Amino acid sequence: MLSSSFRAAAAAVTLAAAVAAPGSACAWGADGHRLVATVAEGLLTPEAKAEADRLLALDPGATLASISTWADEVRSPATAAWHYVNFPRGSACTYDAAQLCAGGACVVSAIERQTAILASKAPDADRLLALKYLVHFVGDVHQPLHAGYADDKGGNTYQLQAFGRGTNLHALWDSGLIRNWPGGLPALQAAVVADPGNADGTAAGWAEESCRIVGTEGFYPPTHTLEAGYPDRWGPALAQRLGAAARRLAAVLNASLGGR
Repeated sequence: MLSSSFRAAAAAVTLAAAVAAPGSACAWGADGHRLVATVAEGLLTPEAKAEADRLLALDPGATLASISTWADEVRSPATAAWHYVNFPRGSACTYDAAQLCAGGACVVSAIERQTAILASKAPDADRLLALKYLVHFVGDVHQPLHAGYADDKGGNTYQLQAFGRGTNLHALWDSGLIRNWPGGLPALQAAVVADPGNADGTAAGWAEESCRIVGTEGFYPPTHTLEAGYPDRWGPALAQRLGAAARRLAAVLNASLGGR
């Protein structure tokens, strides 16, 4: 159970309100993306770490954590759909590329494409670009609302009162719950590292996991007000998704960069 300080400290926090499209908010926010990248870096093999560092040296000063938000910073109409995938509300959360990812325009296909480039003998500049995208997109697909429903734009139009102000469900999961974690980011990172988790699966399976969380009873606060017990109930799920993202990102990078 999360500490009651989660609620007591909440009033001072400002949440970002994003209301445009499912990918318009930065999944996990900058703090969450950097946390995923930092934990993943600690799980890299020496070979993968060396190759990642070699590619990052092409962009002086870059680290896995610093590039983790790059894909949001350069987002354009051509790449916006790469950050999420929409499942039909009430569905069994089964990923069907032909129905849900036409033309490869979704986060699942984006992960698959960038992984293939990173593992290839493409020019280093192209592989660095793929690394930047991949570090971000693996984080994205683990934010439940980046595999949510089109009819509310991934929770962006589901308005609610949380932490003493108006926001929306997407912004709550992007940053509100993270910024209000008892003990702050160091405590959240410790919880993420401690989560047993696993590094298994595929991008399609990770999206299906996120969709099933969104479809769980109580994920949408029914009164459009954050109930006192919501952070206690859903905080462990948030930490688990961040931990899964970190472990799976490390596994992808180890497979794509190691042994070269």
